[in-house]
Amino acid sequence: MAKSKIQFSCTACGDVTNKWSGRCDACGEWNSIVEDTPLSTGPSSASLGSSKGRTVALTDLRTEEAPPPRSTSGLVELDRVLGGGLVPASAILVGGDPGIGKSTLLLQAAAQFASNGLKTLYVSGEEASAQIRMRAQRLGLTSAPVQLATETNLRDILTTLEAERPKLAIIDSIQTMWSDNVGSAPGSVSQVRAAAHELTSFAKRKGTAVILVGHVTKDGQIAGPRVVEHMVDTVLYFEGERGHQFRILRAVKNRFGPADEIGVFEMTGKGLAEVLNPSALFLSDRGEPTAGSVVFAGIEGTRPVLTELQALVAPSPHSQPRRTVVGWDSGRLAMILAVLEARCGIPFTGLDVYLNVAGGMKINEPAADLAVAAALLSAREDAALPSDTVVFGEISLSGALRAVGQTENRLKEAQKLGFTTAIAPKGGKTPEISGITLNRMGDLTSFVGDVFGAG
Repeated sequence: MAKSKIQFSCTACGDVTNKWSGRCDACGEWNSIVEDTPLSTGPSSASLGSSKGRTVALTDLRTEEAPPPRSTSGLVELDRVLGGGLVPASAILVGGDPGIGKSTLLLQAAAQFASNGLKTLYVSGEEASAQIRMRAQRLGLTSAPVQLATETNLRDILTTLEAERPKLAIIDSIQTMWSDNVGSAPGSVSQVRAAAHELTSFAKRKGTAVILVGHVTKDGQIAGPRVVEHMVDTVLYFEGERGHQFRILRAVKNRFGPADEIGVFEMTGKGLAEVLNPSALFLSDRGEPTAGSVVFAGIEGTRPVLTELQALVAPSPHSQPRRTVVGWDSGRLAMILAVLEARCGIPFTGLDVYLNVAGGMKINEPAADLAVAAALLSAREDAALPSDTVVFGEISLSGALRAVGQTENRLKEAQKLGFTTAIAPKGGKTPEISGITLNRMGDLTSFVGDVFGAG
């Protein structure tokens, strides 16, 4: 019988090699190479070579299957991000900054699912049972039939899940799980990969939906190997600033629903409250027209969301002016500044530029380009746009304005909130929305001239 091949992996970077060494060739870390032994046992390479497998059933693309059944939690924003509810046998990874409210959200979700008749097991590897009960008491969830456990040993957790057969298991967090067959510390790359693999495999075999909580690095990525995000069916990020009460649950991967969908919550003394109309909440503090303030009509997933962009342009006392951005891509800000200077002749040399998305929102779509340019010009010229105006559109390097999708949905949301004027690029179908005037612009130069009388 052929000897099975042994692999080694680096606990620091996850690099895999076929021999042990004292130093990892990939990342240079010392004493980080460990034997990569999986917790589950399967057929060896020898048995695969000598035995004949079964024939796999094949289907064509015309095969129709019923959509997967879903269990709703009653939390509308959470069900929206999941694609309509929780799918049996699905594996979900939830990441977010420390203290952002991940455990609070999942405890509320566990209580809702359990109250709706779904057998729910909450396993915590970070907090004691008394701490979780105190949080449940503060949230008013003590009567919910949630089964609670505090454990970090992966083998014991899998044995318990096998015996209890819950419909939903929440693991808080994946970085605290420890497998006795992997020779590295909890939280290492090998441990996280092994724990995620075993829990995801259990979900697929037994039909239990598993939610894994993941810590994030300082760069905002979920800590551990990226293969964990490939293993699971859904990846959710819980975003927000600690200084703001708003929290955004964003889907970046979803095999059972739309990606980039968001759910908006508000942190209160009694937990996270749903925000069914985020546009009204993000714009609630707007008063009289202010220079540097522009309302952007954006699309997050399948829903339109109006947010306020704030810009400040001031003379710089330093030889290298500052460019500070919160809630948007700093590289894209540099591009907009370069286009304004090269195509419109409006310099920002010697000026500090600050850009902020109000309410702690993070914007990723290029449709915000024109709104950012409008906010920068408004701040630089000290000229406020009318308070009843929304702006959206993409800017190319040539200075041309490019049309964006879902114009009608953006305008409907703006009209619903009392806006009467919209500025957008030319091109595409012009929707007829009663009560709102659409001004089409062909390029950035005409936009600067028509709106600000400059250029």
